[in-house]
Amino acid sequence: MARINYWNPEDEKFWNTEGKKHAKRNLWISVPSLMMAFIVWQIWSVVAVRLNDIGFQFTEEQLFSLAAIPGLVGATMRFIYTFGVGKFGGRNWTVFSTAILAIPATGIGIAVQNPDTPYGIMLLLAALCGLGGGNFSSSVANISFFFPKKEKGTALGINGGLGNMGVSVVQFVTPLIITTGTFAFIGGEGQVLPNGSQVWLQNAAFIWVIPIILLTIIAAFGMDNLPNATQSVKDQFVIVKRKHTWIMSVLYVATFGSFIGYSAAFPLLLKSLFPDYISLAFLGALVAAAARPIGGWISDKLGGSRVTFIVLIVMTLGAFSVIHFINQKDFSGFLLSFLVLFLAAGVGSGSTFQMIPNIFIPKEAAPVLGFTAAFAAYGSFLIPKLFGWSVKTTGTPVTAFYFFIATYVISMILNWFYYQRKNAEVKC
Repeated sequence: MARINYWNPEDEKFWNTEGKKHAKRNLWISVPSLMMAFIVWQIWSVVAVRLNDIGFQFTEEQLFSLAAIPGLVGATMRFIYTFGVGKFGGRNWTVFSTAILAIPATGIGIAVQNPDTPYGIMLLLAALCGLGGGNFSSSVANISFFFPKKEKGTALGINGGLGNMGVSVVQFVTPLIITTGTFAFIGGEGQVLPNGSQVWLQNAAFIWVIPIILLTIIAAFGMDNLPNATQSVKDQFVIVKRKHTWIMSVLYVATFGSFIGYSAAFPLLLKSLFPDYISLAFLGALVAAAARPIGGWISDKLGGSRVTFIVLIVMTLGAFSVIHFINQKDFSGFLLSFLVLFLAAGVGSGSTFQMIPNIFIPKEAAPVLGFTAAFAAYGSFLIPKLFGWSVKTTGTPVTAFYFFIATYVISMILNWFYYQRKNAEVKC
């Protein structure tokens, strides 16, 4: 791959003759790499559901913690990953951050085969899956450099949306792949369920090792480091002094934080509330991830703040609706309401990210994208933990939803005051 020495996507002639082909190639390699990162990050959302069925004896709160810990670590790693592209280059960082995913994937495959594996080891492996969560910040920061401002919303929506699809992929594929002895040659015997049937839970992790290796090689030979993307960490860190960095962090917590947090908790919620429908757990993340590119595209046309405001209203109403149907023990209403929540969160993830390049100059927009994504990723930890706390203390997850509703209302006010009202500081 020839080295790129000049890059200016705002130069229309350069973009049409040279820039677009490089940008699209990097985007379409970035997408599956990010998808794999999300798969590893959220693997515990489905593995935790099955552990007690194969002989482990963890409490419900411990299982929610296993689903939550990758979110805590992933969110924290995003602060580091945010500055990785500027320091080491987009291609270099993608290669490293993809290759390292093989460690937790291999470890989980080994650990779940022994019901005597200590809970501490399981927590460590869950924490290592947080490495996958860090990838999002570096990925969006990298892709933001490649595209002109008028196309950033769509490009970031595609990268983030299809990458986010990894959550639904792992939740859909896992129940299927664990029913076959595909990796028995590695030494993995099947585990017997209470009903006498057999599963190979190790498959849920082992299946991703070869794709991780292949994607690492593809990124090494197919992606580029951009010359004008390199910045010192000190230069990038100026964003923490910007007021709008923190405001946009709150908005992204409300949207993407809800998407990733609900995705991590949804399988366990279904098992707790409506166990006969656990096979539908993948639908929420699928809807949200599919909606994200649409959110970016619509925001390029209508304005990100307007779309975000509508999204937050829908999310507030959706959360109240979920509460109602949980109390009514009505599965159909519960599922439909939750899918509305997921849909709005997906659209909002795209719309808030579209706002950032319109608020900040390009050199600052890239690290701000990563920085806000880091804060939002804590939703993957806090939401399952809140559900676990709510179930433990009140016997129902309903209480947790009131915290989420308060977040949506606060975000709605911030969005209107700073970006929508007549005399708003920034119109976007």
